[in-house]
Amino acid sequence: MSSEGKKLFNIIILGVSFMFIFTAFQSCGNIAQTVITNLNNTDFHGSGYTSMSIIYGVLSASNLISPSLVAIVGPQFSMVLSGVFYSLYIAVFIQPATWAFYTASVLIGIAAAVLWTAQGNCLTENSDENTIGRNSGIFWALLQFSLIFGNLYIYLAWQGKTHISESDRRTVFIALTVISLVGTVLFFLIRKQEDTKAPGDDDSTNEILGESSSARNKMVRAVAAFKKSITLSFTKEMLLLSVTTAYTGLVLTFFSGVYGTCIGAVNSFGSEEKSLIGLSGIFIGVGEILGGGIFGLLSKKSCSGRNPVVMLGILVHFIAFYLIFFNMPNDAPIAPMEGTDQVAYMIPSKEVAMLCSFLLGLGDSCFNTQLLSILGFLYSEDSAPAFAIFKFVQSICAAVAYFYSNYFLLQWQLLIMVLVGFFGTITFFTVEWGAAAALAARGSDYSSI
Repeated sequence: MSSEGKKLFNIIILGVSFMFIFTAFQSCGNIAQTVITNLNNTDFHGSGYTSMSIIYGVLSASNLISPSLVAIVGPQFSMVLSGVFYSLYIAVFIQPATWAFYTASVLIGIAAAVLWTAQGNCLTENSDENTIGRNSGIFWALLQFSLIFGNLYIYLAWQGKTHISESDRRTVFIALTVISLVGTVLFFLIRKQEDTKAPGDDDSTNEILGESSSARNKMVRAVAAFKKSITLSFTKEMLLLSVTTAYTGLVLTFFSGVYGTCIGAVNSFGSEEKSLIGLSGIFIGVGEILGGGIFGLLSKKSCSGRNPVVMLGILVHFIAFYLIFFNMPNDAPIAPMEGTDQVAYMIPSKEVAMLCSFLLGLGDSCFNTQLLSILGFLYSEDSAPAFAIFKFVQSICAAVAYFYSNYFLLQWQLLIMVLVGFFGTITFFTVEWGAAAALAARGSDYSSI
C-alpha cells in the first residue's frame, strides 16, 4: 500500500473507531438521567446531570496537561487507554454504585481530553495541506454517524416501554460496553507513519506533540504550549470567539442530555416516551451530518464568508427553542421517576419534538463548522493552543450547564441559551468582519477563507 493509501486507511480507521466509541458514549449520555431516575428509589443516589458536569469540568482542566501526556505516551496508545476508560464508564451502569459512578466520571473527563488531543495529532500526522480538509470531512462524517446508530439501537430496544427494568438496563449497557470496546480495539489497526519531514521542517502540532528522545524536551515543549495557550487566551479575537464557543457548550449540554430527558419524562407520549429518546438522537444526528456536509466539506464554494452560516444556525436554534418552549412541559428536565403530566402551551407533539431535534443538530453543525474554520484561519501557526482554548471554554460551559440542569426549569435553560447565543453571534460577526478586512487590506479574495 502506498504512503497516501496508508494515511487514508488510518483516517478511516480513526473515524470508525470514534464512531463505535461515541455510538456507545453518546447513547449513554442521552439515556443516563432517564435510567438514573428509575434507580433513585434504590441505594443508588447519583445524578446524570451532575456526572456530566463533572466530566466536562475535569475535561476542561485536563486540556492543560493532555498535550504532555500524549507526547510521552504516544497518540495511538493514548487513544487505546482513553477508550478503555470510556468503556469502564459505560459499564458502571450495568451494576450502578454511586461511588463508582462519580469516580468513573472523573476518570473519563481526563480520558476525553487525552483522546481528543491524540485524535488531533493522529489526524495531522496522516494529512498534509492538500488533504487536511478531505480527511477532516471524512472523520467528521464517520463520527456523526454515531448519533444515528446508537440512538437507533435505543429506539428499537426501548420501544413500547414506559419503565426501564433492571433487565432492560443491563442488556442495553452490556451492548454499549461491547460496542465501545470494539472501537477501542480498532485503534490498534492504525499504522505508524514514518517521519518524512526534512530536518528544518516544523509545524505547530509537531512543536507541541512531536516525539523526542528526551522526556525533558517533551515536557519543555508541553510547558511552551501551555504558555502559548495562556497568551492566546487574552487576544481580542479569542476573547470574542469565546462567547460563541460558550454557546456551543450550552447547546451541547442541552441536546446531548437535557432534551432527551425532557422527552422521556412526558407522560403524554404514552408507551413511546422512552423509545423516543433514541429517535430524537437519530434526528439530531441527521441534522449534524447534513449541516457538516453542506457547511464543512462544501465551505470552499462559499463566496460570502462564514457569517451567513452562523446567522442560519442561530435562526434555526431560535425556532427550535420557541417550539420546545411551547411543546415541552416546564418541569420536564427535573421531573421525578413517574414523569410529568403537565402540559405546556400545546398538547405535546411527537412530530414537533423530532423536528426540534433535527433543528438542534443542524444549528449546532452551523456553529461548530464555522468556529473550526475561523480558528484554523486565524491561528494557522498556533492551531494546537487555539483549539485547546476552544475545547477548554466549550467544556467548562457544558459543565456549568449540566450542573444547573439539576435545578432550572426548562424556560430558564432556554432563556440562558437565547441570551448567550445572541451575544455569541454578534461577537462571531465582529471577528469575521475583522478577518475580512485584513484579507482586503492584503488584496486577497474573501471567498478564499
